[in-house]
Amino acid sequence: MMMRALKNLASFCKDVLFISIYLAVILKDIGDREGRYYAINIPLKDGIDDSSFTRLFKTIIAKVVETYLPGAIVLQCGADSLARDRLGCFNLSIEGHAECVKFVKKFKIPLLVTGGGGYTKENVARCWAVETGVLLDTELPNEIPDNEYIEYFGPDYTLKVPNLNMDNLNSKTYLSSIKVQVMESLRAIQHAPGVQMQEVPPDFYVPDFDEDELDPDERVDQHTQDKQVHRDDEYYEGDNDNDHDDGGH
Repeated sequence: MMMRALKNLASFCKDVLFISIYLAVILKDIGDREGRYYAINIPLKDGIDDSSFTRLFKTIIAKVVETYLPGAIVLQCGADSLARDRLGCFNLSIEGHAECVKFVKKFKIPLLVTGGGGYTKENVARCWAVETGVLLDTELPNEIPDNEYIEYFGPDYTLKVPNLNMDNLNSKTYLSSIKVQVMESLRAIQHAPGVQMQEVPPDFYVPDFDEDELDPDERVDQHTQDKQVHRDDEYYEGDNDNDHDDGGH
């Protein structure tokens, strides 16, 4: 329900930029009216693995943050993209899934993380436990401690869910075409309302899709955090005031 509500809001409004990664074959919904280009849908094919998924996710999310300068992020962590999900067709391990959460957290933008889909309940629980640990900077042991639901997690009684041996139908050419189309859509949007856009070089939005392109993790450290600007409405008066009047950061 929340995913649908956010998508509907983004489809007609520039205040929200909606990004969805799902199983499909075409890029279709990009928003409408004032919200045109503010809905970004990323269709993937069966069997996408950790390496392909995280590379695509990091590249697109890094560029979205650089372009839109969001004041907050809502990250919905559906677990039906995990390998061994009863209905899902992707091939992600829990480590690969959690790597995306870790990456978004690095931006240090206010972040609300929610649950989502997932149809193998014991793996949904595993996934969200690991990702709660990521959000709390806590490394969890792989062995699940004894509890009243322990029988659901046999026979290994561990947190990690390995990948399956299945074909990845997402070729490098296909994933590159997805990135090109998303980057073209991003050229058409403005930054979030209430954010003062800083001047950027003319070639800033030209993506480089070579395999040796700057790693998205490095781009977070080298550009996004340096260029992050404050929204006019994100400060408040009080004992914990964090505005700039007193010379603070």
